[in-house]
Amino acid sequence: MKIKEKQFHRLPEPVKGAVITVSDRCHRGTREDKSGPLAVEMLAEYDVICPAPTVIPDEIDLIQQAIKDAIAMGARVVLTTGGTGVTPRDLTPEATAPLLVAQLPGLAEQVRNYGLAKTPLAGLSRGLVGVTSREADGVLVINAPGSSGGVRDTVDVLGPLVPHVLEQLGGGDH
Repeated sequence: MKIKEKQFHRLPEPVKGAVITVSDRCHRGTREDKSGPLAVEMLAEYDVICPAPTVIPDEIDLIQQAIKDAIAMGARVVLTTGGTGVTPRDLTPEATAPLLVAQLPGLAEQVRNYGLAKTPLAGLSRGLVGVTSREADGVLVINAPGSSGGVRDTVDVLGPLVPHVLEQLGGGDH
């Protein structure tokens, strides 16, 4: 069940976002990136406007640099897709954690619980949700699984919450 948008307000104006696909196979061109373009499309429904996804291999330094580059380009929401599982190359949470000043574990759990209603595989995601600063310039960073279903679950849950999180970073009321 999708979160009811009526419970939440919309952004006063669209914000910049970025989607980063973390996948060795997509980066090599041996697999099509389906989750990144889906994330761009779904985020636009919540007034988070993203350019085409950046596709990078599963390397901690490259993941961190891609997130930093997105922030430097003005992104207020950065969604990564891929690299949240338990294989040796799934390094997205490890790359993301040092960039966050505050993790939002309740939101990450909410995404996993939403997915668990559909598949037990959702419990394997180690994706993080957090902010890079608690000030008005803070950026919401979201790690989504690399599957289209994982991206759908993530954006279904967190999309309606983006305005509230960004408002909080600007010092808004609870």
